[in-house]
Amino acid sequence: MKKYKEKVMQMVFLIAACTSILAVALICVFLFANGIPAMAEIGALDFLLGKKWRPSNDIYGILPMILGSIYVTAGAIIIGIPIGILTAVYLAKFCPKYIYRFLKPAVDLLTGIPSVVYGFFGLVVLVPLVRDTFGGDGSSILTASILLGIMILPTIISVSESAIRAVPESYYQGGLALGATHEQSVFFITLPAAISGIMAGVVLAIGRAIGETMAVIMVAGNQARMPAGLLKGIRTLTANIVIEMGYAADLHRGALIATGVVLFVFILIINLSFSLLTRRVNR
Repeated sequence: MKKYKEKVMQMVFLIAACTSILAVALICVFLFANGIPAMAEIGALDFLLGKKWRPSNDIYGILPMILGSIYVTAGAIIIGIPIGILTAVYLAKFCPKYIYRFLKPAVDLLTGIPSVVYGFFGLVVLVPLVRDTFGGDGSSILTASILLGIMILPTIISVSESAIRAVPESYYQGGLALGATHEQSVFFITLPAAISGIMAGVVLAIGRAIGETMAVIMVAGNQARMPAGLLKGIRTLTANIVIEMGYAADLHRGALIATGVVLFVFILIINLSFSLLTRRVNR
């Protein structure tokens, strides 16, 4: 009876795994089957390197959106990763228990806040703050970067804290035994030992940042033009798809799906790059 139950559960797990793989495969087939022909009709170089997006004139150049996504994601990384990792270190190694009891649930709560709520926060608080402090109209690369930096914090903090806590305590105790201070043992022994888990959190955070749509639409300005500075508006790849897919048809629709292909390839390259980097660090 026990062996029968084990075989049944093995089949359940196998079916679940196959379903997940099939879902990913179907998404890939849909994207490439619909996006590649449109990209070929437009011209791959014209599509990827074109500086103008004018569907009414059959001009489909997504370079402004590619650069917009890269700039906003890079800004979010610069803001979010240092704060997230340092917060994780504090929670895992420095935070008193009575503070941890309140701080940890607050971090977890950030994970469950919908994107549109973050967008409202950015629209009501960050846009006027950036406008009054730096000038411009407030809807800009800088505002979107700050908002995305806040949004990726829960992912980085949670994953990094778990990675730091997973490091054997003997590493830390060994550092103390050799004469290192508490801070030195944490930052020069425990933290490097947790780098694989921290990198996983960073990859997830970058995927969240580059794939975010609703919050970015509300604070980035959404102008389909080449980026002209931190205080100017831009449009990202995801925002471009969401804004125009509702009324797109024929080649215009194909161009938007091809934009999804480019976004998919971007995320794939990021994941592969971080995987190679993590392997090199662990050697």
